[in-house]
Amino acid sequence: MSRYTSATDADRKEMLATIGVESIDELFADIPAALKLDESLALGPGLSEQEVFEELRALAARNVCTDDEISFLGAGMYDHYIPALIDSLILRSEFLTPYTPYQPEISQGVLQAMFEYQTAISELTGLPVSNASVYEGPSAVVAAGYVAKLARGRRRFVVSRGVHPHSREALRTLAHAWGMDVQEAPLKDGLTDLPGLDDEVSAVIVQQPNFLGAVEDLEATAAAAAEAGAISICACDPLPLALLKTPGECGVDIAVGEGQPLGNRLDYGGPSFGFFTTTEELIRRVPGRIAGETRDLDGRRGFVLTLQTREQHIRREKATSNITTAQALNALAGLIHLSWLGRRGIVELVELIVQRTAYARDRLCAIEGVELLHEQPVVREFALTLPVPVQEAVAACRERGVNPGYPLERDYPEHPDGLLVALTEKRTRADIDRLAEVLEAAVQAGARELEQVAQ
Repeated sequence: MSRYTSATDADRKEMLATIGVESIDELFADIPAALKLDESLALGPGLSEQEVFEELRALAARNVCTDDEISFLGAGMYDHYIPALIDSLILRSEFLTPYTPYQPEISQGVLQAMFEYQTAISELTGLPVSNASVYEGPSAVVAAGYVAKLARGRRRFVVSRGVHPHSREALRTLAHAWGMDVQEAPLKDGLTDLPGLDDEVSAVIVQQPNFLGAVEDLEATAAAAAEAGAISICACDPLPLALLKTPGECGVDIAVGEGQPLGNRLDYGGPSFGFFTTTEELIRRVPGRIAGETRDLDGRRGFVLTLQTREQHIRREKATSNITTAQALNALAGLIHLSWLGRRGIVELVELIVQRTAYARDRLCAIEGVELLHEQPVVREFALTLPVPVQEAVAACRERGVNPGYPLERDYPEHPDGLLVALTEKRTRADIDRLAEVLEAAVQAGARELEQVAQ
């Protein structure tokens, strides 16, 4: 018997006999020999529990979080204030412990939470149908693409270069498996420059605001997609939707996005949740599940699972999505955050972010040599160009306790001198002034080094 599993040698022998193979090696015979490891894992000497704890604590101490430095990082994940109310509710055992409601009639509390979440996200995006969440933002984009593939049956996606790089990468990976092509629409002056659309395009995918922070013209994109008979998909930052025209108002068919800015901490990249909303026309192709409201025989309000496009116990061979568990707990945190803010509160929050973003944009562009990458309207994030190597400037700022933003060269090699700066309500005017101070010093030091090299 293994130390970590309960199966004995006799158990394994019985299982192998049941499926008609003689050994574990025969079970995995289809794996090419070149891909198999023919030696024992080099695990080294075993450690005691205390030694393992100390090793893990030392590794964890190497992390730097937003409590340790003033951070202007964004690029899809944002350092918002998370009210204590959220933990006090999602850590209750009624929410923390339930799994997928396979017997939904006895899971009324979980189903109501799903229903209320769907209602809030539907109102936020201006689209009538929301599911009970997906895993995260890129998964939501891919799921939307698959819905468009099924609905239109065409062979190509057109995706803006302004869509998050992770989402574009995930879409390319799955599109290859579906036998589809991905055509990238370039950015011009910060905005998506859509190519001509033909009858081979299943979906047009843009982001609002886009990765460089610019506010896109969703109405024009949706109209162009509709004229070509394609599905329009918008990947949204949920908070700016409180001020901008919603995807639904702009005629977009599917609105998806990363839910982390709603009630979820950064947590070194996860977990979070993805949201998915669409029109009634596409409701039967929506991934995951939808909770609905009904009345029982006595006229009392109740909740049911209305649609499930794929579950482990039904219709597996006709699946349109492989998501089952979703991210209900993280989505609940998003719902609580929206409820805590209220209709007016979310508008005031975004107005505050817009004001601080405008102040930061002006303050940083006053530094000699620093310029805007584009001059489009922005909400919470904007791109700059620096006159010195960006990585060196970032390192110099971080030495003084400020993370100035995200270097764009990693994902946008056409912008080797680009820096993406993000604002949230946690970044005060004093923080912005501190960023301007340390960035100006880094730029001046870098300029001096460049002059010395030139001489």
